Amino acid sequence: MTEPWFFLHACDMQPGSPRSFRCQQRSLDNWQTAYKQLQEFKDADLLLVGGDLTRDGHIHDFEYEQIKSEFDALPYPTYSIPGNMDVNNKHADKKGGTGRDDPRLNMKAEDLDRFIRFISEFPWSFVHKNVRFSGFYAAVAGSGLPHEERMWKWLEEELPSLPKAEHHVMTMHYTLFMDEVDEPNWDITKEEEYVDWYFSIDQPHRKRMFEAFKASNVEIVLSGHIHCRRPPQTVEGIRFYKCAGIAMGQQPDRWPDGDTTLGFYRFDVNEEGIEETFIPLTEESQSTEGYGPGGHPLPEERDYSLAWEK
Repeated sequence: MTEPWFFLHACDMQPGSPRSFRCQQRSLDNWQTAYKQLQEFKDADLLLVGGDLTRDGHIHDFEYEQIKSEFDALPYPTYSIPGNMDVNNKHADKKGGTGRDDPRLNMKAEDLDRFIRFISEFPWSFVHKNVRFSGFYAAVAGSGLPHEERMWKWLEEELPSLPKAEHHVMTMHYTLFMDEVDEPNWDITKEEEYVDWYFSIDQPHRKRMFEAFKASNVEIVLSGHIHCRRPPQTVEGIRFYKCAGIAMGQQPDRWPDGDTTLGFYRFDVNEEGIEETFIPLTEESQSTEGYGPGGHPLPEERDYSLAWEK
């Protein structure tokens, strides 16, 4: 019998850097609050990091170097996947209904390779005690990049053939679906559907991933990106979590049970199964100090003379 133990999950910290063109003090503050809290869980077995480790990792090496040094100083190992703030967005072939030029924000192979170089390889899967942990970046689906071919081979061929464990926890960044696993694709060109398109995975990729989860006995799927926590939604025996963010909350009115309280998760593993506890930040920064626009400004659109630290 395995003795009770626990692991942690955090995502969407996006601390940025005072050396960057754009930086928000509240994101810096909130990550440091979360980091101090994470350091207190000295008996945790591991931390899963569900993407958006940085605000501009695809541009600035120093953001990756800073977050890597902080992870390495924690009293337990961390296992990370990228988020769109780290490696850019899922691929689009047309502009969004909000006027955003989404095709120019498509991730590139070099963006993904930078994450691998500074943080870790992905996808990954390993067994710790009685749980298999897996992580991948679903947004490469439809990109045509070499990383997509690697993802499908891993999901559909390698993962189902790995030794089974008592539980299987999957870490994602984009949510697989917004409301229902078989919902139609959201229309990027419609302003009222743009955000849902931005947060989720399109068909037919969604169905392929869901089938792969079932074939690999996935029990829990953890996703971030939305920065809005919901109670887990069980679909064909799989618990899907839309997880809280750390940098800031988003989409407070998307669901009646949505909660933008900032924080992370503790998952206790015992004979009864895996049970989550939400850990809110002890303090949420109220700072309005910052510079630079939100969104995804390209490097040539940035004025680094505005940075707080040169």
